[in-house]
Amino acid sequence: MDMTWLDAEERAAWLRLVAVVELLPGVLDAQLRRDAGLSHFDYFVLAMLSEAPDRRLRMTALAQRTNATLPRLSHVVQRLEGRGLIERFPCPEDRRATNARLTDAGWDAVVAAAPGHVDTVRTHVLDPLTRSQLKQLRTIGDALLTRLDPDGVMSELLEDPTVSSRG
Repeated sequence: MDMTWLDAEERAAWLRLVAVVELLPGVLDAQLRRDAGLSHFDYFVLAMLSEAPDRRLRMTALAQRTNATLPRLSHVVQRLEGRGLIERFPCPEDRRATNARLTDAGWDAVVAAAPGHVDTVRTHVLDPLTRSQLKQLRTIGDALLTRLDPDGVMSELLEDPTVSSRG
């Protein structure tokens, strides 16, 4: 196979994207751990449940929405369940499936964590960009997602404006 190296412009764009992808999760995680005692993934799980009808989803649906494997999600949900933020129970429609539901304490945790999280997202991602750059970022994200998420599993979340409001 004949390999074509990145040209200077491609390399510069790629390395900046890699830097953002590497640095941003740590920034988001550090703020949430410090201010809310949650990892970024914990918060994402709670937020996805907070936006679901009756604050409840099947574990398989929650795994899809969070792009998690079932074992990883089960471990995190078990930990959050131990803190009283989530409860699991058999799905009434299919006893073989398990549902996860956000408890009142879980709702309170999301509501309490959201302002600091949104402020961090604004400070580190949104505020440095102009409105035109934000539109470009959205367009770029859409273009990348057509390849990274061809089945639209994560992309479905982008259609709901309430998802973007909680970060």
